[in-house]
Amino acid sequence: MVRTLIKQVGEFKKVSLLTPVFTALEVLMEVLIPFITAAIIDKGIEAGNIGQIYFYGSIMIVMAFLSLLFGMLAGKYAAAASSGFACNLRDGMYENIQTFSFSNIDKYSTAGLVTRMTTDVTNVQNAYQMILRIAVRAPLMLICSMAMCFFINLKLSMIFLVAIVVLAAVLILIMSKTIPLFDLVFRKYDDLNASVQENVSAIRVVKAFVREDHENTKFTKAAQNLYRLFVKAEGLLAFNNPAMMLVVYGCIISLSWFGAKYIVVGSLTTGELTSMFSYVMSVLMSLMMLSMIFVMVTMSAASGRRIAEVLSEKADLTNPDHPKMTIPDGRIDFNHVSFSYGHGSGEETLHDIDLHIKSGETIGIIGGTGCGKSSLVNLVSRLYDVSKGSVYVGGNDVRTYDVETLRNQVAVVLQKNVLFSGTILDNLRWGKEDATLEECMDVCRQACADEFIEQFPDGYETWIEQGGSNVSGGQKQRLCIARALLKKPKVLILDDSTSAVDTATDARIREAFANRIPGTTKLIIAQRISSVQGADRILVLDNGSVNGFDTHENLLKTNTIYQEIYETQTKGGGDFDQPTQKEQDTRKDGE
Repeated sequence: MVRTLIKQVGEFKKVSLLTPVFTALEVLMEVLIPFITAAIIDKGIEAGNIGQIYFYGSIMIVMAFLSLLFGMLAGKYAAAASSGFACNLRDGMYENIQTFSFSNIDKYSTAGLVTRMTTDVTNVQNAYQMILRIAVRAPLMLICSMAMCFFINLKLSMIFLVAIVVLAAVLILIMSKTIPLFDLVFRKYDDLNASVQENVSAIRVVKAFVREDHENTKFTKAAQNLYRLFVKAEGLLAFNNPAMMLVVYGCIISLSWFGAKYIVVGSLTTGELTSMFSYVMSVLMSLMMLSMIFVMVTMSAASGRRIAEVLSEKADLTNPDHPKMTIPDGRIDFNHVSFSYGHGSGEETLHDIDLHIKSGETIGIIGGTGCGKSSLVNLVSRLYDVSKGSVYVGGNDVRTYDVETLRNQVAVVLQKNVLFSGTILDNLRWGKEDATLEECMDVCRQACADEFIEQFPDGYETWIEQGGSNVSGGQKQRLCIARALLKKPKVLILDDSTSAVDTATDARIREAFANRIPGTTKLIIAQRISSVQGADRILVLDNGSVNGFDTHENLLKTNTIYQEIYETQTKGGGDFDQPTQKEQDTRKDGE
C-alpha cells in the first residue's frame, strides 16, 4: 500500500525532501536554546558577569530567529508537498478509473469511488503533512532533548526512558483496537454517500411518490450507524490523552523531587535543572506530537488502503501487443459465445450464441427482460469480454483491435441515455470533437432531433443541464442517437434507444438509417415489434439463448415466442414480459 501511494508524490519529491531538512534545522536551534539559557544563568546571572549575559543572550536571539525562519520554510514546503500529493492521488485514481472496463467498475460503487477521492484523500493528505513535519520534528526533538538530558545528568534522565516505555505500551494497545474500527467507518461512509446520491438523482421520483419521510429515515439510519462507529473508535482514542498527561505530570513531579536532591548534594546546578525542565517539556511535547501522529495515521491507514485498491486495480480489458488499427467493415460474427458477469464466476447470461451478420444489415433484437439483449451487444464494442467463444467484427476478433479504434467504429447508444452539462453542440461533439455545425445539424436531422432543437431560442447553443434534466426523455434519446451518428461508425448499436419517442418519429429515424447509412451494420434492441419488423432479420432471445433468427414474416410463421409477442402488442396489451402460453402450460404441468 505505502509503495503504491508514494509513487503518486511525483514532482513534489523535492519539496517533500526539503520539509524534513528545514524541520531538522528548526529542531536543532530549539534544542540548543535551553543549553544557552543554562549558560546565561550559571555563567552570567549567578557569576554576576553582565558581558556573558549579553554574549549568550545575543546567541539566543540569533538562534530564535533562525528557528522561526526554518519553521516557516518547513511549514510552507509541507503544505505544498501534501496538497500536491493529494492532487496527484485524485488524478491518479481518476485516470485509472477511466481505463476500467465495465467489469472493473462493477466492483466499486459510485459512492465508494466518490468517498475515496474526497474523504479518503483528505485523510491521507493530512497524515502526509504530519509525517513530513511533525513525524520528523517530534522524534528529532525527542532524541536531541534526551541526548542533552543525558549529557547534563545521566541518572536523572532515566525517568524519561520509563515514561517512553509506558506510553508506547498504551499506544500499541489502543492502535490494535481502533484500526479495524476505522476500516469499518469508511465503508459506512460509502453507504452514507450512496444514500445521498440515490436520493438526489431520483428526487423527482421521491417527491412523486411522497417518500421523503422514508428517505429521511433511511439516511438517518446510515448517519447513526456512522455516528456509533465513530464514537466507539474516537472513544478508544480518547484514552491516549489521559495516558499522555499521566506521563507528563509523572515526569515533572519525579524530576522536581530528584532534581532538588541533586542540587542539595551539589551534583546538579540551578541552571542545569532549569535547562532539564525545558528539555523535559520538549521531550513530553514530542511524545504528545507522536501520539497525534499515531491518531492521524491510524485514521488514514484505512483510507490509504482504499485509495491503493483503486490505484492498483488493473483494467480487465487491455490492448494486445500489436493491435489492429483499422476495421474493414461492419460484419459481425458470434462464434459459440457464452458470457457471465463477475469474471466468469457467476451464472451464464448468454449460452452458446452462434450468429453471423453481414455488413450493412439491420438486425432487430427482441426478447423479455433479462434475456441477455444488452449483454450481447456489449460484447461487440468490447465493453465486456466473452467467457467462452469469440466475437468478430470486420473479420477479426475484437480482442485483436486497439480498444479506442474499435469503440470509435462501433457506436453505442446505451439503454440509459446520458447527457452532460454544456450546450447541445458540446454534447454532440462527444461523437466527433472537431465536428462542424453543418455535420451536427445533418446527424440531428437523421435522428429527428432538429425539429425540437430549432424550437429552442438558442438553437444548438441551448444549455443542457447535468444529466439532461431540462429536456424530455425522447429528446434526450434523439440527441444521443445523433451523437453516435457523428462517429460515422461501421456498426451502430441502439439499446432500446427509441423507447421514449412516438412510433411515427421512430419510423422516421429508421427510414433515415436505411437511406443515409446503408453501409452501417445496425443492431436495434427494442421492446416494440414495430421498431424491428422492418429489419433484415430479427433475433429472438430467450433466457440467454437464441430462440429464433429470421425475417419478420418467417418468424411469424415459425417462432412461438415471436408470434405471442406480436399478438400481444397488436391486440394492445404491449407487455411481452408476461408468461407466454408455452410457459403457462409448463407451469401447469409442474403443478
